[in-house]
Amino acid sequence: MTLPTVTINPKLDLVLERELDVPVELVWRAWTTPDHLRHWFAPKPWMITACDLDLRPGGAFNFTMRSPEGEEYPNTQCYLEVKPLERLVLTDTLLGGYRPSPAPFFTAILDFARNGSGTRYRAIAIHGDESNRQKHEEMGFHEGWGTVVGQMVDYIKTGAL
Repeated sequence: MTLPTVTINPKLDLVLERELDVPVELVWRAWTTPDHLRHWFAPKPWMITACDLDLRPGGAFNFTMRSPEGEEYPNTQCYLEVKPLERLVLTDTLLGGYRPSPAPFFTAILDFARNGSGTRYRAIAIHGDESNRQKHEEMGFHEGWGTVVGQMVDYIKTGAL
């Protein structure tokens, strides 16, 4: 199975693609179950201290990240598309219920495709302007998102799912 075609604008978008040696069903479950997501979603030593999902278009994805220094960073995003085992699209441009966000930053497209017994994985961060894209890249998009994908695979391999 192949990933859907998406037009990437290199001035506005950041892309992370990986071939994962874990089944797409477990990748989907890791992304869509709060009790699992909190184990891998923040690059260690950061952690997720709260997580709540309303997995439907218009539903909220709420989570709180805690820094190693103990500072808490609450996040709220809105699901735009939920296609089981294939795609999640979420944005911080909207809050749950399609309410406008006071501080929009990016929209994420997460694509999953079966690849033998593994998963073809792609994360695209779409930004409204070049400065937010650059800011996200400087914040460590590739390193951070790459780290959490590795943490997700490691977590799946523990057999916890």
